[in-house]
Amino acid sequence: MPRIHDCDAFRVAMPRGRRPESILVRLTGGDAVGWGEMAVPDGSGDPGPGWADIEERMGPALVGLEWDRPEDVSAAADLGAREAAAAIDTACWDLWCRTQGLPLAHALGGTRTSIVTGSRITPEPALDAVTTRVNKAVGAGHTRVTLDVRPGWDIEPVRAIRQAYPALALVADAGHSYTESSGHMAALEALDAYGLAAIERPFAAGDLAAHARFQLRVGTAVAPAVGDLETLDAALTLEAGRALHLRLDRLGGLTAARSAHDLAYAAGWDVWCSGCGAFGIGQAAAVALASLPGCTLPSGVSDPAGGPVFVSPPVRSSGGVVGVPLTQPGLGHEIDEARIERMATRRLRLSA
Repeated sequence: MPRIHDCDAFRVAMPRGRRPESILVRLTGGDAVGWGEMAVPDGSGDPGPGWADIEERMGPALVGLEWDRPEDVSAAADLGAREAAAAIDTACWDLWCRTQGLPLAHALGGTRTSIVTGSRITPEPALDAVTTRVNKAVGAGHTRVTLDVRPGWDIEPVRAIRQAYPALALVADAGHSYTESSGHMAALEALDAYGLAAIERPFAAGDLAAHARFQLRVGTAVAPAVGDLETLDAALTLEAGRALHLRLDRLGGLTAARSAHDLAYAAGWDVWCSGCGAFGIGQAAAVALASLPGCTLPSGVSDPAGGPVFVSPPVRSSGGVVGVPLTQPGLGHEIDEARIERMATRRLRLSA
């Protein structure tokens, strides 16, 4: 992806100034084509294990595979719950919906015609810089802001934002950086006084017991990290939270993410959704996912304004709203294959 200067969204994704990169998956079946996207972490130039997994295991398992619905593919091809699996699963849904003439949102069970959007703010040395960036997000129409917090950088920025925007849906993402020490717990409990929509990932990944103990002590919804349906089921059983951040890449695609939504929705949890990747394909899939009835909080499903466009129409927020494509099949966007081909740094083609 070409660099976008002075773009907050890309600064969040690429904190070291690297260029966003993705692995794009293109599946063909008959006359139809389906697309999926996997973001390459940190824009390192190394596609990592995702590329090898597609080349050596997932791709060959898909070639010539007979399947009736996208849900059949995960089990038949043993995709698992990795980022590469999410790209392939999304491409399967897009391909199937295009062959059936169905919008992806309707195929998943979505009920919304538009999605309200949120934004993410990374830590800044000065509180004024934080509130300035929040002001920019609110001015763009976003009605939820997720603020990254860490021990020692938590209460003051949350207080500053809440004083400036009393009605803003505010999520504090702790990034697994807290423990149950008295100092850390005091800070986390202090955040409960600021009317947060959720405190996300306060403790180590997998420590659901700590999340459950913390949820008993605060009124704010806790959102543990969920990477598979087994973890979500355990979190529901332990009452280790009341909110779920749905991420396609974390759960392994639309099939598992829809199931996670259904479980959380039935349990009365709040849900919000985020897309993945900078080329618009992962964001388009996230829009369809966010149209599900249980996605009650504003979702991060739009591409950054001012960036290059690889899908048409672009997945862009207008006044804090993204429309759900309901007149075209699949993702509802045309993919600029020629431009993507020109920018590709590595190619792999598997065929029968």
